[in-house]
Amino acid sequence: MAKDERPRSDALVFFGATGDLAYKKIFPALHNMARRKRLDFPVVGVAKSGISHDQLVERARASVTEHGGGGDAGAFQTLAERLRYVDGDYNEPSTFAALRAELGGAKRPAHYLAIPPSMFPTVVRQLEAAGLAANARVIVEKPFGRDLESARALNQTLHESFPEAAIFRIDHYLGKEPVQNILYFRFANAFLEPIWNRDHVENVQITMAESFGVKGRGKFYEETGVIRDVIQNHLLQIISYLAMEAPSSAYGEAIRDEQAKVLRTVRPLRCEDMVRGQFRGYTDEPGVAADSYMATYAALRLHVDSWRWADVPFFVRAGKSLAATVTEVTVEFKNPPQVVFKEPAPAVGNCVALRMSPNVAITISARAKKPGEAMVGEPVELRLTEQPAQGAEGQMDAYERLLGDAMAGDATLFARQDVVEAAWAIVDPVIHGPSPMYRYEPGTWGPKEADALVADVGGWNTPK
Repeated sequence: MAKDERPRSDALVFFGATGDLAYKKIFPALHNMARRKRLDFPVVGVAKSGISHDQLVERARASVTEHGGGGDAGAFQTLAERLRYVDGDYNEPSTFAALRAELGGAKRPAHYLAIPPSMFPTVVRQLEAAGLAANARVIVEKPFGRDLESARALNQTLHESFPEAAIFRIDHYLGKEPVQNILYFRFANAFLEPIWNRDHVENVQITMAESFGVKGRGKFYEETGVIRDVIQNHLLQIISYLAMEAPSSAYGEAIRDEQAKVLRTVRPLRCEDMVRGQFRGYTDEPGVAADSYMATYAALRLHVDSWRWADVPFFVRAGKSLAATVTEVTVEFKNPPQVVFKEPAPAVGNCVALRMSPNVAITISARAKKPGEAMVGEPVELRLTEQPAQGAEGQMDAYERLLGDAMAGDATLFARQDVVEAAWAIVDPVIHGPSPMYRYEPGTWGPKEADALVADVGGWNTPK
């Protein structure tokens, strides 16, 4: 079905209406949609909290003030007028009967499950029993399972009531402008294609660093860890954009087809291709076991066994309590033969860097002659673009973009079942170990043992 033939959802239901995700992300996104005159459908919150509709409206007001740059009284008035509320137990059919009544004449609702994955089966079956799954869409939050087996079980649960085309697995990272810019930069510029392959690329590195720890969410992190939190989803999605072949068009399924293809060529990880770490002090966090084996840092060496990328290593590192908060991709090219200018090969030669946070920038590193008589070079940086981080005034937030896309039925920026399972298959062999856990000091770039992974390519390209 072509994009413009998809019927738009005519109502949004979000379960977990009094939870953290709704407070920090969903209410601000809905407020911004109202500000842009795009909130033209009823919104029904569902939770078991014992609060009233008026109390939910006040919670939404506090949310928008704290997290949404509140201040547009007209936009909030629109949100308040659209907002309805059902208070009830997800296990009780009466809750879903009340939801059906609140939906009124809506025929194509979108159901957003902003609830723990353990509750998905209950809610999905209740929706079907109440006749609320037909012609509807379902939006689910990551993590999409805890490993490959649980991801398949989750998909089976969803498919019992919803076809794949009606399932929107929301990974907010794919809605971010810098991530979409990777796809655009690759395929909108002719000069890249001839050199974007194993003949010219030495290695690819991705760093996703956070200078803060778990912020009191130790219990959550004990169930997640860095691999489930950002590597299996966010960073493997970035790798798919960097390594995939050109899609036949910008149509969503064409892009997701190529993502699935390239992720299936990535070798499943082995313990010798991974270094896991834990920042000193993590086990002092509330909710964290004294002997915790959960990684707050991981560095990986990945191999993409495709014609384009054979023998080109992809290195990924991510962690908490590191030296900076920054996300950056570097694609480093091979050095030219040193036969014209008798200089030592530079440690880092030509490379393309795509900075995704805290600012958005694309730079190309090259070498140019130093002024003077000697034929000696120096590194120079060509800055192609620089933009403020997403969330700056006037920019659309990732959740606002993705909610709008889900309501319109555009799945381009959502994870498809085969893409999710292909990503899990890569990390599944190492998710539970066994491999050593190395301690590292907060404020550093992680355990020194990770340096061995990149020793053959001259070390990590640490963001400036």
